[in-house]
Amino acid sequence: EVQLVESGGGSVQTGGSLRLSCVASEHTTCMVWFRQAPGKEREDGASADRDGSTTYVDSVKGRFTISLYNAKNTLYLQMNNLNADDTAVYSCAADSRRTGSDGTSCYRRDFMYSYWGQGTQVTVSS
Repeated sequence: EVQLVESGGGSVQTGGSLRLSCVASEHTTCMVWFRQAPGKEREDGASADRDGSTTYVDSVKGRFTISLYNAKNTLYLQMNNLNADDTAVYSCAADSRRTGSDGTSCYRRDFMYSYWGQGTQVTVSS
């Protein structure tokens, strides 16, 4: 079973930056950062696959950068210009299943991911 270990969460002020890391014990094709804010459903913040493709939810585009360091099975999320709406528990997830007409896209829904990290809290205050 793949194990995921996250680090890098914390508290910052509006406009600040944080970098999250997620180390996987084994190779998987797709890795995703989900986030869940208080009282809201979990959403797919950003995803990356081994081929270098990335996706972002609209609310983080231009501020967050996801990167996957294949050699070390490590996923990063650089978060800049943070605001209160980014306050959430961020969870790393991984799976090797794909979707799409050509079978090359990573799933965007949390229930399609088999492996999860423990979650890390990100709190943004003004």
